[in-house]
Amino acid sequence: MHEVSHKKAAVLGLQHLLAMYSGAVAVPLLIGTALKFNAVQMTYLVSIDIFMCGLATLLQLLRNRYFGIGLPVVLGCAIQAVAPLELIGQKFSINTMYGAIIVAGIFVILISNWFSKVKKLFPPVVTGTLITVIGLTLIPVAFQNMGGGTSTAKDFGDSKNLIIAFATILIIVLVEVLAKGFVKSISVLIGLIGGSVLAGLMGMVSIKPVLEASWFHLPQFFYFGKPEFEWSSCLTMIIIALVSMVESTGVFFATGDLLHKDIKADDLKRGYRAEGLAQIFGGLFNTFPYTTFSQNVGLLQLSGIKTKRPIYWAAGLLMAMGLLPKIGAVVTIIPTPVLGGAMLVMFTMIAVQGIKMLLKVDLSDNRNILIVALSIGLGLGVTCYPQIFQSMPQTIQLFLANGIVIASVSATLLNLILKGRGGLK
Repeated sequence: MHEVSHKKAAVLGLQHLLAMYSGAVAVPLLIGTALKFNAVQMTYLVSIDIFMCGLATLLQLLRNRYFGIGLPVVLGCAIQAVAPLELIGQKFSINTMYGAIIVAGIFVILISNWFSKVKKLFPPVVTGTLITVIGLTLIPVAFQNMGGGTSTAKDFGDSKNLIIAFATILIIVLVEVLAKGFVKSISVLIGLIGGSVLAGLMGMVSIKPVLEASWFHLPQFFYFGKPEFEWSSCLTMIIIALVSMVESTGVFFATGDLLHKDIKADDLKRGYRAEGLAQIFGGLFNTFPYTTFSQNVGLLQLSGIKTKRPIYWAAGLLMAMGLLPKIGAVVTIIPTPVLGGAMLVMFTMIAVQGIKMLLKVDLSDNRNILIVALSIGLGLGVTCYPQIFQSMPQTIQLFLANGIVIASVSATLLNLILKGRGGLK
């Protein structure tokens, strides 16, 4: 695994940052809008959230005795936390929301040792299925962005959106096919820049956000007020934290498979603790829960660069952008369809990585076929129609409405039921 120079690592880090940026800023934008934040509050929320993404990534990279899995992974806001946080903020208060995030972070740290023992429940047939589902369930997000971002909008699927989305994909494919070495490893970055330039020529890029953003500000403890604690809100965020832990487990195994590294229970424990710490900081700085992002796994595979150095750069750049809102705003002018095109390439790469893992499984055994088929079917079904569980209690819905969690639970249980104790090997 070759090291890369600092200049090249910085460019690769920027590519990782752009790959996760839209997912990271979506959470503060959605929650801030739902809670009717004004422009000043929204600016703080978005930029400090970006700063915290960098800090959370750093906590995961800095492997030590107590926390940090030490893999080239990037952390961002947990998108599954949006609806519950909006609900808590509207029903109680924004301070209750942050109190619940802090409690959930403490819970993650407390159960990290016990939860890390689940490793034996994840043999190749389960991890391969889970990674395939992670990739497949992200594809609709890419398609929605390719169409313009909001499927109910009048201009969704407009020819301009489709042209720049497919142009972005074409640029990435051409770079992958024609380029060599370092240039090939930054194909997604080149696609994002090329797609944005084309969108600019078509009048789809506005620099207004950059002009309006301030130059500098610092994160503040309890910016919106001191945390308040309410039991049902805390329980809700604990459930969301468990969902995130299951997802992160899949990402850890996917990254480990890419690096040909065996992920042990001790690695998982440190990884969960880093996420718990990141959640506590999120509550203290009045941002959000943070979790390991799956979209960057596809980028690792595509770039072929699997060292941590570019991720350190990504973390540093995120923190700098959080402190310098004007620079952070530059990234926000990348049109949504351009991001959608790049996402499609990355997310399908994750699915293919899962399929590659499944090819190593004995698929002449009908039990393995049943585990894979049913779990993928359930995961995709729930992703397309999460409202199928709308008659169930809200707490149960938080679990069942997540396709990755459903597939994970399904594959794990089916493996145990169909293969008994032998399924732990």
